[in-house]
Amino acid sequence: MLPLPIVGQHSLYTCMVTSKDYVVGAKLPPSGIFRKAPGGEWRHAGFNHPFVAALDFDPKSPSTLYVAAGNGLMRVTDRGERWKILTGSDVTELTDVAVDRNAPGTVYFSHTTGIRVTHDAGASWTELARPLHRKYSMAIRVDSRQTGVLLAGTEEGIQRSTDGGKSWTSVGAAGYQTLHIEQSPHDACFWLASTQGGGLFASTDCGASFESNGRLGVDRNLADIAFDPSAPNRLAVAGWGIGVALSEDRGKTWQFRNAGLPSTSIWSVAFDPDHPGRMYAGVHEEALYVSEDYGRSWAKDGLPGSRVYRLRFVPEAAQ
Repeated sequence: MLPLPIVGQHSLYTCMVTSKDYVVGAKLPPSGIFRKAPGGEWRHAGFNHPFVAALDFDPKSPSTLYVAAGNGLMRVTDRGERWKILTGSDVTELTDVAVDRNAPGTVYFSHTTGIRVTHDAGASWTELARPLHRKYSMAIRVDSRQTGVLLAGTEEGIQRSTDGGKSWTSVGAAGYQTLHIEQSPHDACFWLASTQGGGLFASTDCGASFESNGRLGVDRNLADIAFDPSAPNRLAVAGWGIGVALSEDRGKTWQFRNAGLPSTSIWSVAFDPDHPGRMYAGVHEEALYVSEDYGRSWAKDGLPGSRVYRLRFVPEAAQ
């Protein structure tokens, strides 16, 4: 028998905006970061922010979050209550953020005109996208095993760097805007990247090259990728027109898991690391939905009228 999970090992945070029926000029409904409390209710954390795209946490101090927002890179502490902007007015419209698990204080973010890094927890920043032909970047990830090995999602596909962003090599999805990149927590050499119109691309050689993973999502926008922490072969993809698709064999075959969802326009998907079978999906301007049976059925969980751009489970023990 598998050991039962310890309740409360992680907290679920969302990056979202309440946009349904919003009228320009009106007061913005609660938006920004929400945290799911131990009792199950959603609590608005910190500032009312119109655009928070992604967040990551410091593995040595998970109570410290780094947040990619419309007006810069934020450091957020105290369960989301204290915010400090770490960048200047020269950079806006951040799209993703990734903390290097093997280099304390090293944080990367992507934005609409490039990629930047800090090696001193935000005291100073260096631009990394100068060698790239097209600098618009939607995704950034750091290899969990190797400091300075980066994967970036750009207008011209997936770019890889092995020297901390000083130089870049095109490794797949050429000609497609890459929207999201994830590395398997079970097999560090297995990566997936989602694109705008080109479907999924997979790497089995530690990110050195990516090949098309089939027809799923071709001519659609695939917004998110999630690996199940409890099962090496189970993963899910979310997108527009496909809803939630789940695979039990590392992406060889797919099953659509949309029963109970009001729409197949999905921004985000995640597996709960503390409750096997539980999944979350952010449905465009409807709500966040939860499933207890790997997406075979869904029910509303909260955040009505929202666009949940990203879901992130953060370790709770050190908070």
